Amino acid sequence: MKPSLLDFTQKELLSQIKPSFRVKQIFGWLYHNYAQNFDEMKNIPKALKDELAQKFIVNPLKIIKKEESSDGTIKYLFELQDGKTIEAVWLKMKEEITDEEGNITQESKYTICVSTQVGCKVGCAFCLTAKGGFTRDLTAGEIVAQVVNLKRDNNHKHNRMINIVYMGMGEPLDNLDNLAKAIEIFKDEEGLCISGKRQTVSTSGLSNKIDKLGELDLGVHIAISLHAVDDKLRTELIPMNKAHNIASIIEAVKRFPIDTRKRVMFEYLVIKNKNDDLLSAKKLVKLLSGIKAKVNLIYFNPYPGTEYERPNRADMIAFQEYLVNHGLLCTIRDSKGIDISAACGQLKEKTQNELK
Repeated sequence: MKPSLLDFTQKELLSQIKPSFRVKQIFGWLYHNYAQNFDEMKNIPKALKDELAQKFIVNPLKIIKKEESSDGTIKYLFELQDGKTIEAVWLKMKEEITDEEGNITQESKYTICVSTQVGCKVGCAFCLTAKGGFTRDLTAGEIVAQVVNLKRDNNHKHNRMINIVYMGMGEPLDNLDNLAKAIEIFKDEEGLCISGKRQTVSTSGLSNKIDKLGELDLGVHIAISLHAVDDKLRTELIPMNKAHNIASIIEAVKRFPIDTRKRVMFEYLVIKNKNDDLLSAKKLVKLLSGIKAKVNLIYFNPYPGTEYERPNRADMIAFQEYLVNHGLLCTIRDSKGIDISAACGQLKEKTQNELK
C-alpha cells in the first residue's frame, strides 16, 4: 500500500517535496479544498504530480455506505486500501439560529466521531466492535482522512470550527503514536487548525497510556469510559479492567495535565439493572471526589443479540439528580441516530451480514 499525503506533517513533507513552497500549496489542496486526487491540484506542475503519484496516494478512504438520521446524524462506512472497513459519525450538536431578517446569529455546530483501529483489542462486553476482534491500527493518514472526507461530504468549510472525538472503533491509546501524529496534523494552523481543546480522546482506561498521553502535552481533553463503580462489574463489562483497575485509572487521571478551566469527562454507559441504581450513583460520587469531573450518562444502545437492556428514563433522571445534588456536574447524552446504525460497529456489522 502506498502511503497517503495525509500521513505526513507539513514538516515531514518539506523533507520530501521540493521546492518547499509547493508543500504549502499541496497542504492547501489537502486541507482547504479537500482534494481527492492529484488532478484536482490545479496549480501543481504535471511533472511534480506525476512524481508524487508514483510514491503517494491522496485519499486512503472510500465512502461505501452512509445512513442519515432524522436528527442530522450521519453514519459513514469507509473502505480502506486493503479492503477493511471502519466507521465515522457526523453529529449535529447545535442547530443554526437566525434572526428575524434571516441573518445567521449562531452557526450550527458539529462533532466528528473518529475511529482509530480496525476492530478493537479491549473486548468490552457491551460493544459490537469487539465482536469482530482486532485487525490492525489505522495510520495517522487514515485517522485524518475521516475528518477530511466528512467535512468535504457535508460542504463544511475548512475554517469552520469542528470538534473531534476519538470515540469510534478501537481504543485510541492502543494506537498512541499514530493518534498523536493525527492530533498534530489537525492542529496545523495552515491546515484544518483544530486546536487541542477541540479534540477529545476517549479511552477505556489504559492507565499507563493515559500517563504517556499526558507527557506528550498535546493540549487535548480526555474522556474516561468508566461505566461501573466497582471492579467486579467493570471487569465483566471491560475485561481489560483486570490489568487497569478503577483505582489505577483514577490515579492516572489525577496526574493528567488538564486546562484549569476544563473538566475531565467520565462516560458512564447506563445499563438496565446493572449500574442504574442509586447505590451506584452514591459510589460514583465518592470515587470522583477531588477530581474536577463531569459525568456523561449514556443510554445503552441495544443491538441484535445483546443481553443488555436500555435503562428507563426515570432511572436515568434519578441517577443524574443524585449526582447533581451531591456536587457533580452531570448530563444525560441524548441518543443520536437511534433510527440508524449509530452504535459503534452497527453499520459495519449490518453491511457484512447483508453481503453474506
